[in-house]
Amino acid sequence: MKIFIAQQNYHIGNFEANTNKIIEAIEQAKQEGGDLIVFSELAVCGYPPRDFLEFNDFIEQGLASIERIKAVADTIGVLVGCPSRNEQPEGKNLFNSVFLIYNNEIQGIRHKTLLPTYDIFDEYRYFEPAWEWNVLQFKGLKLAVTICEDIWNLTDDPLYRMCPMDELVKQQPDMMINLSASPFDYVHADSRKGIVKQNVLRYNLPMIYCNTTGSQTEIVFDGGSMAMDRAGNIISELSYFREDMQSVVFNESTGALQGSIIVAAENVTTVQQLPDQLLPGKSIDKIHTALLTGIRDYFSKMGFFKAIVASSGGIDSALVLALACEALGAEHVTALLLPSQFSSDHSVTDAVQLSKNLNNEYHVIPIEPVYQAFSNALSPVFEGLPFNVAEENLQSRIRGAMVMAMSNKFGTILLNTSNKSELATGYGTLYGDMAGGLGVLGDLYKEQVYALSRYINKSQEIIPQNIIDKAPSAELRPGQKDSDSLPEYPVLDAILYLYIERRLGPREIVALGFDAALVARILKLVNTNEYKRNQFCPIIRVSPKSFGIGRRVPIVGKYLI
Repeated sequence: MKIFIAQQNYHIGNFEANTNKIIEAIEQAKQEGGDLIVFSELAVCGYPPRDFLEFNDFIEQGLASIERIKAVADTIGVLVGCPSRNEQPEGKNLFNSVFLIYNNEIQGIRHKTLLPTYDIFDEYRYFEPAWEWNVLQFKGLKLAVTICEDIWNLTDDPLYRMCPMDELVKQQPDMMINLSASPFDYVHADSRKGIVKQNVLRYNLPMIYCNTTGSQTEIVFDGGSMAMDRAGNIISELSYFREDMQSVVFNESTGALQGSIIVAAENVTTVQQLPDQLLPGKSIDKIHTALLTGIRDYFSKMGFFKAIVASSGGIDSALVLALACEALGAEHVTALLLPSQFSSDHSVTDAVQLSKNLNNEYHVIPIEPVYQAFSNALSPVFEGLPFNVAEENLQSRIRGAMVMAMSNKFGTILLNTSNKSELATGYGTLYGDMAGGLGVLGDLYKEQVYALSRYINKSQEIIPQNIIDKAPSAELRPGQKDSDSLPEYPVLDAILYLYIERRLGPREIVALGFDAALVARILKLVNTNEYKRNQFCPIIRVSPKSFGIGRRVPIVGKYLI
């Protein structure tokens, strides 16, 4: 039996485009002699649909797409994800389902059992878990079909009370097939291979695993679909961060998935946990590709074409500008340089050199005249008061207003340049440098920003070396450096990582050798600046715990303050 794995990039709610893409893959698989083709979780509507699921019309369009797919699923079987209705009066009104379609008919529907409600997931808000488990019969084979989270409950501290495969294996299936929408983070690809291997070895069955790819606002899906034989060898592995389709052969007489071993069982790691400490260079190549994917898909799926970046001569804006030019093409990116009286000469020259290296359009507009006009207007109420954060932030807000004016005038989307270290500690100005339509670096600590900048420069100097080498500064007052207000970034990032990703409390962090007063100060900054992050734009997620939808804490909470 020839089985195709179709790894595709869907657009949430774009039923026509998604269904056309699915049908094209079906037709291709038919031409190549395929018996069965597997798509990913909720492929018809895209993942995650969130509150779109509350619209009856949304569900009806999904089911209408299934009818379209039925028309072409004649000589080939199709496994495809789509929401379905719960006909029972009890429980939620919907299931997260897989449809088996063959001979132009729905041959069976299976529902997701384990509905995650942690981090970025909120599936139990919408779906009812499955309450019965049966294999799907197809051409004499018994298929144990599961959906994403259903295979992830094999840890030493299981999140759920049961594993669907424990029920399905009693019916002696021939193979396992899992349809997933498994997001990227910098440890998850290895974990995914590990969990597939755990299932294969536990149930002594081969597995086909189909994941989605592409980006949906802040969530990036990296693909990496695979087929694994019962010994734990990967015999087919699809591309990362792009669409792909491959086939494998299942031998009905031997019960084996056949193919050349791509990754041997001994090289497939077990499920990986988070590193004990922040490793700035970990998976930096995948992070690079994930950010490019996030930018490209945000623009293409939203119908945007051009980006603008406030280029300061600092490393954060330099990295965002370089990523934007790579993702969208330099001809679609504009840099706006907005020096003040406190900007150093090298900041302007470095920013200009960066744009020359990238060959993108740039404009230099000094803001001192505007700043003086604002200061004069405020002088009656500011008179006699010392220069402080009000005047510093005024510069940032002038820049925000000017870059947004350019955005409005020319139809460009402002890419925000704030990094995770700044967002964590509140080192940013609301309605100033925190403005933007998409946060490109908001899930990268400062040390990761440096690591990614060096990675981009690995073949040639794109980001001027002086930008990487110089001490970081907001340049809002004479001689200002970030270290005036914050600890050095290696120390700051380490503490932030332990608190945010590892969820360690102050005593646990201090026990690792950090100064108690410093830990208390940093954690207080993180918690008291939640109100700022609550007003921030979507952030491209690359870590296991990003700000935004993946981290929900009270704004007015007292804990750890």
